[in-house]
Amino acid sequence: MLRHLIDIHDLSVEEIAALLRLGEDIIAKPGDYQDSAARKKLATLFFEPSTRTRLSFEAAMLDLGGSILGVASGDSSSAAKGESVADTIRTVQCYADIIAMRHPKEGAPLVAAKHATVPFINAGDGTRLHPTQTLTDLLTLHREFGQLHGLTIGLCGDLKFGRTAHSLIAGMARYPGVHFVLISPKELTVPDYVIDLINRHGATHEECRKMDGVIPKLDALYMTRVQRERFFNEADYVRLKDSFILTPEKLRRAKTDMIVMHPLPRVNEISVAVDDNPRARYFDQVRYGKFIRMALILYLLGKDIKE
Repeated sequence: MLRHLIDIHDLSVEEIAALLRLGEDIIAKPGDYQDSAARKKLATLFFEPSTRTRLSFEAAMLDLGGSILGVASGDSSSAAKGESVADTIRTVQCYADIIAMRHPKEGAPLVAAKHATVPFINAGDGTRLHPTQTLTDLLTLHREFGQLHGLTIGLCGDLKFGRTAHSLIAGMARYPGVHFVLISPKELTVPDYVIDLINRHGATHEECRKMDGVIPKLDALYMTRVQRERFFNEADYVRLKDSFILTPEKLRRAKTDMIVMHPLPRVNEISVAVDDNPRARYFDQVRYGKFIRMALILYLLGKDIKE
């Protein structure tokens, strides 16, 4: 059956658990999967700048024995000539077995999926959804804690425009006993629809303006950058960009097993001095992203992951 991934809610909790198991197995036995997608082609359509997500998808497909084709920017595609998303998808699916697309406009992946006759993956759209980053984050948390329920997750920085934060909340809110600590300046607080989602799933949350006092209670601290590209006013960006900077000094009050996560790219919201702290996991996230995307590609291409 043809499946797409637009939103993390397109996957059931059971499917996510199976994908995490498959990702773990790929990490443990990568050689067993080196020909799993042989003679299959992945098209990567990135109409917004990306390093990790695009390269992660491409590395995942290559490690599965498949091949890749695609565009790395809107300027290098027919979108620059005014081609619609629907027409782009109708064209690209003639050449590929599966498609991953990033787009700056919210809802563009939904339009694409309506016209796709091959599996389609949302690789990030606008300010709302980034389901494969969420799968990456869930794999990171699961490898650290062996579970996803009962965790206290701090999310810090740009919580208004940060699609990775919104998507992670959507993914984690379904697990029992999860508590969110939302740390941001008042100008960048979580949108109401995200709070509604937390409440609807029965998770709990609190909001605060400083990280120092809440660090001791956290199991994981998810840092995000203040994104210049999301601001219409440069003065607002300059005023807020350094609002929250994580340093080794601030981490002294954290639990010994707390982990620091970040979807990257980092600007200066995490001091480089934190990189050597045993709690830092953001570069591990990058590595895990390839493995969970390998698992997702196999699943959408028809592999039974409920083994």
